[in-house]
Amino acid sequence: PRSFSAAELVRAAPAPLQPYLRLMRLHQPAGTWLLYLPCTWSIALAADPGCLPEWRTLALFGAGAVLMRGAGCTINDMWDRDFDRKVARTASRPLAAGDISTFQSFVFLGGQLSLALGVLLCLNYYSIILGAASLSLVVTYPLMKRITYWPQLVLGLTFNWGALLGWSAIKGSCEWSVCLPLYLSGVMWTLVYDTIYAHQDKKDDIMIGVKSTALHFKENTKQWLSGFSLAMLLSLCVAGMNCNQTLPYYSAVAAVGAHLAHQIYTLDIDKPEDCWKKFASNRTVGILLFTGIVLGNL
Repeated sequence: PRSFSAAELVRAAPAPLQPYLRLMRLHQPAGTWLLYLPCTWSIALAADPGCLPEWRTLALFGAGAVLMRGAGCTINDMWDRDFDRKVARTASRPLAAGDISTFQSFVFLGGQLSLALGVLLCLNYYSIILGAASLSLVVTYPLMKRITYWPQLVLGLTFNWGALLGWSAIKGSCEWSVCLPLYLSGVMWTLVYDTIYAHQDKKDDIMIGVKSTALHFKENTKQWLSGFSLAMLLSLCVAGMNCNQTLPYYSAVAAVGAHLAHQIYTLDIDKPEDCWKKFASNRTVGILLFTGIVLGNL
C-alpha cells in the first residue's frame, strides 16, 4: 500500500521528471519547512491585533519557499557534485550520480528562479528589492564550507530572510525593532538544527576536506547548541515585547525552549540516524511558535 508523502509523490512521478524533483529535494520536505516557517512567523506577527495572518501571503510564501529551497539545492549540488560522489549519503543525488547533466540542471535552475521571481513580483516594491537582495546569499552559501568552519551561520542568514520579508510584505517596510530580533532568533535556530545535521557527515567531511560547525565544536557541541538556543529564546522575547505580544506567544516560546532542551539533552552526535531525527523534529519547533503567534495575536 502506498502512503501519501512527498517521497511517495516523487516516486509516482513520470521517470524523466524524478531526477529533477530529487534535485530540488521535493522528496525531503524538512528543509522547505525550515525555510518557510520563519516567513510564517513574520507574516503572523505583522497581522493586526485580533486578526488571523493573511492567507494569500502565507500561500505565496509557501510557493516561494518550495521554489527557492529547490533552487538553493540545485545550486548546492552544482557546486558540490564532486564532493557528493565521495559521501555515501549524497552519492545518489542526481548530479553526483550522473542522472542529469550540469547543463540540464542549469536550465532547470533558470526555470525555478523565473517562477520564484514571478512570486516575488506579487509583493510590494520594498519587498521585491529586499527579496532580490537575498540572492547573493543563496548563490554563495554552498562555497562557505570550503573556506570557514561556520557555513551554518551563512545558511542561517540565508534561510531566515523570510523573517524580514514576511513583515515587509504585509506592512510595506520592516519594523526593525521586531524584524531584527526575529531574524536573529531564526539564525540562532539554524545554527542549532544545521549543526546537528552536519554531525551526520563529519567523518566524510574530514576525508574530503570541507568544514562545518560540527567539526569545529566537536565534543563541546551541546554547550554551543545550548548557547544558541538561549540566544534564540531571548531574541523571540524581545521581538514579542516590541510588538506587544500576549501570553499565548510567551507560552509558545517556553514550549520551544523545552523542545530544544530535550533535543540537545537526548542528542547523540555520533549516531547519524539520531542526528537526522533531531534535525527533522525542528519543524515542530517552528509550528509551535507560529501557533503561539497566531493565538497571541487573537
